Amino acid sequence: MAQTDIEKILFLDIETVPLVYNYSDLQESTKELWDKKWQYNREVSPEQQYQKSGIYAEFAKVVCIGLGYYHQHKFRVKTISSSNELDILKQFSDLLKEHFNTTTHLLCAHNGKEFDFPFLCRRFLINNLVLPKTLQLQGLKPWNIHHIDTMDLWKFGDIKNFSSLNLLAHVFGIPSPKDDMDGSMVAKTFYEDKDLEKIARYCLKDVITLARVYNRFVGHGNLNDDEIIFV
Repeated sequence: MAQTDIEKILFLDIETVPLVYNYSDLQESTKELWDKKWQYNREVSPEQQYQKSGIYAEFAKVVCIGLGYYHQHKFRVKTISSSNELDILKQFSDLLKEHFNTTTHLLCAHNGKEFDFPFLCRRFLINNLVLPKTLQLQGLKPWNIHHIDTMDLWKFGDIKNFSSLNLLAHVFGIPSPKDDMDGSMVAKTFYEDKDLEKIARYCLKDVITLARVYNRFVGHGNLNDDEIIFV
Protein backbone atom coordinates (compact mmCIF):
# COMPACT_ATOMS: atom_id res chain seq x y z
CA MET A 1 0.00 0.00 0.00
CA ALA A 2 1.10 3.58 -0.65
CA GLN A 3 2.97 5.15 2.23
CA THR A 4 1.19 7.99 4.04
CA ASP A 5 2.71 10.53 6.40
CA ILE A 6 1.64 8.97 9.68
CA GLU A 7 1.31 12.39 11.33
CA LYS A 8 -1.50 13.13 8.85
CA ILE A 9 -3.63 10.29 10.24
CA LEU A 10 -6.20 10.58 13.03
CA PHE A 11 -6.91 7.13 14.50
CA LEU A 12 -10.37 6.84 15.99
CA ASP A 13 -12.92 4.53 17.53
CA ILE A 14 -16.48 5.36 18.57
CA GLU A 15 -18.76 3.87 21.20
CA THR A 16 -22.51 4.14 20.69
CA VAL A 17 -25.65 3.33 22.66
CA PRO A 18 -29.37 3.27 21.84
CA LEU A 19 -31.18 6.58 22.28
CA VAL A 20 -33.71 4.65 24.37
CA TYR A 21 -32.34 1.72 26.35
CA ASN A 22 -35.40 -0.54 26.41
CA TYR A 23 -37.63 -1.42 23.49
CA SER A 24 -40.70 -1.14 25.74
CA ASP A 25 -39.87 2.51 26.46
CA LEU A 26 -39.82 3.63 22.84
CA GLN A 27 -42.37 6.22 21.78
CA GLU A 28 -45.10 4.60 19.74
CA SER A 29 -44.10 6.39 16.53
CA THR A 30 -40.46 5.33 16.95
CA LYS A 31 -41.46 1.77 17.77
CA GLU A 32 -43.56 1.57 14.61
CA LEU A 33 -40.62 2.73 12.49
CA TRP A 34 -38.27 0.26 14.19
CA ASP A 35 -40.76 -2.58 13.72
CA LYS A 36 -41.19 -1.69 10.06
CA LYS A 37 -37.44 -1.85 9.57
CA TRP A 38 -37.52 -5.53 10.57
CA GLN A 39 -40.93 -6.56 9.25
CA TYR A 40 -39.48 -9.04 6.76
CA ASN A 41 -37.16 -10.72 9.25
CA ARG A 42 -39.03 -13.82 10.36
CA GLU A 43 -36.18 -15.27 12.39
CA VAL A 44 -35.88 -12.50 14.98
CA SER A 45 -38.63 -10.28 16.34
CA PRO A 46 -38.21 -6.47 16.30
CA GLU A 47 -37.98 -6.53 20.09
CA GLN A 48 -35.17 -9.11 20.03
CA GLN A 49 -33.41 -7.20 17.26
CA TYR A 50 -33.50 -4.07 19.41
CA GLN A 51 -30.58 -5.46 21.39
CA LYS A 52 -28.46 -4.33 18.41
CA SER A 53 -30.10 -0.92 18.03
CA GLY A 54 -26.92 0.83 19.18
CA ILE A 55 -25.33 0.38 15.74
CA TYR A 56 -28.11 2.18 13.84
CA ALA A 57 -27.58 5.94 13.70
CA GLU A 58 -31.31 6.67 13.42
CA PHE A 59 -31.90 5.01 16.79
CA ALA A 60 -28.58 5.50 18.60
CA LYS A 61 -26.04 8.12 19.62
CA VAL A 62 -22.31 8.54 20.22
CA VAL A 63 -21.19 8.53 23.87
CA CYS A 64 -17.44 8.35 23.34
CA ILE A 65 -14.87 9.02 20.62
CA GLY A 66 -11.37 7.70 21.19
CA LEU A 67 -8.63 9.54 19.29
CA GLY A 68 -4.95 8.98 18.64
CA TYR A 69 -2.35 10.73 16.50
CA TYR A 70 1.41 10.81 16.05
CA HIS A 71 3.30 14.00 16.84
CA GLN A 72 7.05 14.31 17.24
CA HIS A 73 7.50 10.54 17.40
CA LYS A 74 4.99 10.13 20.20
CA PHE A 75 1.46 8.72 19.96
CA ARG A 76 -0.95 11.03 21.73
CA VAL A 77 -4.32 9.63 22.79
CA LYS A 78 -7.45 11.11 24.31
CA THR A 79 -11.18 10.52 24.54
CA ILE A 80 -14.16 12.79 24.15
CA SER A 81 -17.01 11.33 26.18
CA SER A 82 -20.29 12.63 27.51
CA SER A 83 -23.93 11.70 27.92
CA ASN A 84 -24.59 14.79 25.75
CA GLU A 85 -23.86 13.75 22.18
CA LEU A 86 -23.98 17.34 20.90
CA ASP A 87 -21.04 18.28 23.13
CA ILE A 88 -19.03 15.32 21.82
CA LEU A 89 -19.65 16.14 18.17
CA LYS A 90 -18.85 19.83 18.63
CA GLN A 91 -15.57 19.04 20.36
CA PHE A 92 -14.69 16.50 17.69
CA SER A 93 -15.54 18.98 14.93
CA ASP A 94 -13.37 21.66 16.56
CA LEU A 95 -10.45 19.23 16.78
CA LEU A 96 -10.80 18.29 13.11
CA LYS A 97 -11.00 21.93 12.02
CA GLU A 98 -7.94 22.88 14.04
CA HIS A 99 -5.64 19.94 13.34
CA PHE A 100 -7.02 17.66 10.57
CA ASN A 101 -8.61 19.95 8.02
CA THR A 102 -6.84 19.45 4.70
CA THR A 103 -7.22 17.03 1.79
CA THR A 104 -4.02 15.32 2.91
CA HIS A 105 -5.40 14.44 6.34
CA LEU A 106 -6.95 11.00 6.82
CA LEU A 107 -9.13 9.25 9.35
CA CYS A 108 -8.36 5.65 10.27
CA ALA A 109 -10.73 3.18 11.96
CA HIS A 110 -11.40 -0.54 11.94
CA ASN A 111 -14.53 -1.14 9.86
CA GLY A 112 -14.67 2.63 9.65
CA LYS A 113 -16.05 2.81 6.12
CA GLU A 114 -19.11 0.78 7.07
CA PHE A 115 -19.61 1.98 10.64
CA ASP A 116 -17.62 4.76 12.33
CA PHE A 117 -17.45 7.26 9.45
CA PRO A 118 -21.07 7.01 8.20
CA PHE A 119 -22.41 6.81 11.77
CA LEU A 120 -20.63 10.05 12.67
CA CYS A 121 -21.83 11.76 9.48
CA ARG A 122 -25.45 10.80 10.17
CA ARG A 123 -25.31 11.93 13.79
CA PHE A 124 -23.79 15.27 12.75
CA LEU A 125 -26.73 15.87 10.42
CA ILE A 126 -29.32 14.65 12.93
CA ASN A 127 -27.86 17.14 15.44
CA ASN A 128 -28.11 19.91 12.82
CA LEU A 129 -24.34 20.34 12.64
CA VAL A 130 -22.26 21.10 9.56
CA LEU A 131 -20.07 18.19 8.54
CA PRO A 132 -16.35 18.85 9.04
CA LYS A 133 -14.38 18.83 5.80
CA THR A 134 -12.81 15.47 6.65
CA LEU A 135 -16.29 13.90 6.84
CA GLN A 136 -17.82 15.45 3.73
CA LEU A 137 -18.26 12.15 1.91
CA GLN A 138 -21.59 12.65 0.11
CA GLY A 139 -21.50 11.88 -3.58
CA LEU A 140 -18.03 10.37 -3.48
CA LYS A 141 -17.42 6.97 -5.01
CA PRO A 142 -15.99 4.42 -2.56
CA TRP A 143 -12.64 4.52 -4.34
CA ASN A 144 -12.52 8.30 -3.91
CA ILE A 145 -12.88 8.13 -0.13
CA HIS A 146 -9.30 8.04 1.04
CA HIS A 147 -9.86 7.31 4.69
CA ILE A 148 -8.10 4.22 6.02
CA ASP A 149 -9.98 1.15 7.16
CA THR A 150 -7.78 -1.57 8.65
CA MET A 151 -10.47 -4.19 8.06
CA ASP A 152 -10.54 -3.13 4.42
CA LEU A 153 -6.75 -3.45 4.24
CA TRP A 154 -6.96 -6.99 5.61
CA LYS A 155 -9.52 -8.06 2.99
CA PHE A 156 -7.01 -7.82 0.12
CA GLY A 157 -9.98 -7.71 -2.28
CA ASP A 158 -11.93 -10.49 -0.52
CA ILE A 159 -15.35 -8.88 -0.06
CA LYS A 160 -16.63 -11.75 2.10
CA ASN A 161 -14.05 -11.42 4.82
CA PHE A 162 -14.85 -9.87 8.21
CA SER A 163 -12.19 -9.83 10.90
CA SER A 164 -12.44 -8.01 14.20
CA LEU A 165 -9.72 -5.70 15.47
CA ASN A 166 -9.02 -8.10 18.33
CA LEU A 167 -8.60 -10.98 15.87
CA LEU A 168 -6.07 -9.02 13.80
CA ALA A 169 -4.18 -8.06 16.96
CA HIS A 170 -4.13 -11.74 17.94
CA VAL A 171 -2.85 -13.08 14.60
CA PHE A 172 -0.25 -10.30 14.41
CA GLY A 173 0.97 -11.13 17.90
CA ILE A 174 0.09 -7.67 19.14
CA PRO A 175 -0.69 -7.54 22.86
CA SER A 176 -4.28 -6.43 23.27
CA PRO A 177 -5.11 -5.38 26.83
CA LYS A 178 -7.55 -7.72 28.53
CA ASP A 179 -10.75 -5.98 29.53
CA ASP A 180 -13.80 -6.94 31.49
CA MET A 181 -16.12 -5.59 28.82
CA ASP A 182 -16.70 -5.76 25.09
CA GLY A 183 -18.80 -3.85 22.59
CA SER A 184 -21.97 -5.71 23.46
CA MET A 185 -21.76 -4.39 27.04
CA VAL A 186 -21.46 -0.67 26.27
CA ALA A 187 -25.19 0.08 26.51
CA LYS A 188 -25.52 -1.71 29.86
CA THR A 189 -22.41 0.01 31.19
CA PHE A 190 -23.82 3.39 30.13
CA TYR A 191 -27.45 3.04 31.21
CA GLU A 192 -27.32 0.64 34.16
CA ASP A 193 -23.84 1.07 35.61
CA LYS A 194 -23.61 4.76 34.60
CA ASP A 195 -19.88 4.25 34.16
CA LEU A 196 -18.83 6.47 31.27
CA GLU A 197 -15.21 6.41 32.41
CA LYS A 198 -15.10 2.64 31.94
CA ILE A 199 -16.42 3.03 28.40
CA ALA A 200 -13.78 5.70 27.70
CA ARG A 201 -10.98 3.42 28.95
CA TYR A 202 -12.25 0.58 26.78
CA CYS A 203 -12.46 2.88 23.75
CA LEU A 204 -8.95 4.23 24.30
CA LYS A 205 -7.48 0.72 24.37
CA ASP A 206 -9.05 0.04 20.98
CA VAL A 207 -7.46 3.19 19.53
CA ILE A 208 -4.02 2.07 20.70
CA THR A 209 -4.59 -1.42 19.29
CA LEU A 210 -5.80 0.13 16.02
CA ALA A 211 -2.58 2.12 15.65
CA ARG A 212 -0.49 -0.96 16.37
CA VAL A 213 -2.37 -2.98 13.75
CA TYR A 214 -2.02 -0.19 11.18
CA ASN A 215 1.71 -0.01 11.88
CA ARG A 216 2.00 -3.66 10.93
CA PHE A 217 0.44 -3.00 7.53
CA VAL A 218 2.82 -0.16 6.69
CA GLY A 219 5.94 -1.42 8.47
CA HIS A 220 6.09 1.60 10.75
CA GLY A 221 7.48 -0.42 13.65
CA ASN A 222 6.14 -1.25 17.07
CA LEU A 223 4.21 1.26 19.16
CA ASN A 224 5.68 0.81 22.61
CA ASP A 225 3.97 1.85 25.83
CA ASP A 226 6.63 4.50 26.52
CA GLU A 227 5.74 6.20 23.22
CA ILE A 228 2.10 6.74 24.27
CA ILE A 229 1.10 10.05 25.83
CA PHE A 230 -2.34 10.56 27.35
CA VAL A 231 -3.59 14.10 26.74
